[in-house]
Amino acid sequence: MRFLSPTAQTLIGLGLVALMLTTRFHHFGDVLHLPDASWAVFFLAGFYLAAPWLGVFLVLAVAIDVAAIGWLGVSDYCLTPAYAALQLAHLALWMGGRLAKRARQDALGLLHIGGLAVIATVMAFIISNGSFYWFGGRVGAPNWSEFAQTFIDYLPGFTVATLFYLALAALIHAVLTARRRPLPYA
Repeated sequence: MRFLSPTAQTLIGLGLVALMLTTRFHHFGDVLHLPDASWAVFFLAGFYLAAPWLGVFLVLAVAIDVAAIGWLGVSDYCLTPAYAALQLAHLALWMGGRLAKRARQDALGLLHIGGLAVIATVMAFIISNGSFYWFGGRVGAPNWSEFAQTFIDYLPGFTVATLFYLALAALIHAVLTARRRPLPYA
């Protein structure tokens, strides 16, 4: 993918900020709330935006969590010493987007991007869930069997939410870039 102008990056960056702000307070969503788009936001930021934006999104994620816990009464259950590893999970998603940026602009490239999205999402889950489970201090006697069960219980929700937002972004990308192509002449 070619380099985007600063104006385009700013518009995309602000759109991703808005998406994170409107969805991060609820992980899987419910009847009134959309699922958390943060993981898709990090992947998309890696795909579309220059490196300095990574810092913006890392700080924003922490700021939203602080606001949610400190002022909005969201449970602090996930706020453990392992919380720092969440930034590594976000970095895995960002890097997935960076790698996806190099994909070809055809159907095979789209499959490559989809594969990278799945791999980055699973890696982020392993990092965040693994650090929480093993180092978060919330599990009295951690064991591999119980840890494997967390994959069954939580990985589908994280994966489906992330891939839903990425599929929506791919559709928007296709519509916007199709309008730029000249119409074929008969």
